[in-house]
Amino acid sequence: MAMEYFTQRERELLGERYEALYTPPEENPARGLTPNLLRSGALEALDRAFPGLAPSPFNPLCRLLGQGIERPGTHPYHHAGVYYVQEPSAASVAPLLEIEPGMKVLDLCAAPGGKTSQLAAALKGRGLLVANEYVSQRAEILKSNLERMGVPNAVILNEDTARIAAALPGYFDRVLVDAPCSGEGMFRKEPQAMAQHNQGLVEQCAALGREILEAAAACLAPGGILVYSTCTFAPQEDEGQVAAFLDRHPEFTLLPIEETFGSHGEENRTGGLPLDCRGVRRIWPCQGGEGHFMARLRKNGGEAYASPKAKKQRPPRPAEPWKDFASALFPDLAKAPVRLLGDLVLLPPPELPPLEKLHILRSGVAAGRLVKNRFEPSHHLMMVYGPQCANRENLALGEERLAAWLRGEEIPAEQGAPGWCAVLVDGYPLGLGKVSGGRIKNHYPKALRNLK
Repeated sequence: MAMEYFTQRERELLGERYEALYTPPEENPARGLTPNLLRSGALEALDRAFPGLAPSPFNPLCRLLGQGIERPGTHPYHHAGVYYVQEPSAASVAPLLEIEPGMKVLDLCAAPGGKTSQLAAALKGRGLLVANEYVSQRAEILKSNLERMGVPNAVILNEDTARIAAALPGYFDRVLVDAPCSGEGMFRKEPQAMAQHNQGLVEQCAALGREILEAAAACLAPGGILVYSTCTFAPQEDEGQVAAFLDRHPEFTLLPIEETFGSHGEENRTGGLPLDCRGVRRIWPCQGGEGHFMARLRKNGGEAYASPKAKKQRPPRPAEPWKDFASALFPDLAKAPVRLLGDLVLLPPPELPPLEKLHILRSGVAAGRLVKNRFEPSHHLMMVYGPQCANRENLALGEERLAAWLRGEEIPAEQGAPGWCAVLVDGYPLGLGKVSGGRIKNHYPKALRNLK
């Protein structure tokens, strides 16, 4: 029944073009690898690990993953956050925001974190990235992925988008809405998307997208850029959604997308509202991706964020064990501002608006915990700052110690001195170990290990 609705609708809209646009170049779903540019030399490392992969037509920094390569998520470089396994067309969206380091960026529908990681890389550790996910389980996945990718300046929220808009009106320079959608672009990759698809779902997703866009518009500062994207083909969620938004918001204008991948939008999908469809982009299955739609919008008016009067802050609790630890192993962090949340030591982003009324899962880097007047570092600290650690154990691709480490086993120490150390592969972080008696006790999180 689902395919009957979809096929009838698309044949009416496309006519004789239907078969050509919906016939992919190969039967298997498209797969890709997106390098994490927060890791130095990530693209070169990716090409060493998977030689001969073709560049993606949607983002030349990304690589198309051939069908002969299985389980790229178990590769040591994936554990080290060197790359993200991402559907190729999805990697085309984040560059449209034209992010510069130091900006304040909001990703309203961020899980599982592929596009968010690209936003973080564009910020280069400077400015602020607020990544939100409404579904709590998906928000935890987002947190884990941003930790793996070594993002230092993110605030991760588990919130309703309207509450974010109420708390931070006019605050962000850039906003991404990768909207929850009916998933028509995922039919080949995710059979369950096809099974649950119907017209009611399309209408429901269109209504939700409209609600999220309203929140995004409120959060964006004057002069800021909003990018809206979906992985569906439904007119109500794509051209029709953007046309209706512009009709409601005369302070926004459509910015043309100059990239040559994919195709421009379709005039008969706007619901009768005016829209220059040459300014939006579609990616059809025949073009090598699973399916994507995207539009860029600029906010020309409205009010900028008005900072509330600063509240008197309690003086921070002393954290001498952290200072002693950092002075020995991370001298550049020893004088960095810290925040104590119970026994948790946080390294917050440098610029934070008032977020007390929002549900925060993570703010900055969770460096570790104070336990009985001593400091115990975290996996997160090492994934962000491990290459800077003064005590390191660097493993190489192919050696048995590396495979053992990723299985969660103790390994012999060859370089690390007694005490806490960062464990790395070819200079990329793999987390936390503790050297004692010539062995490194493994603190790699159990949920991340290669156990199969």
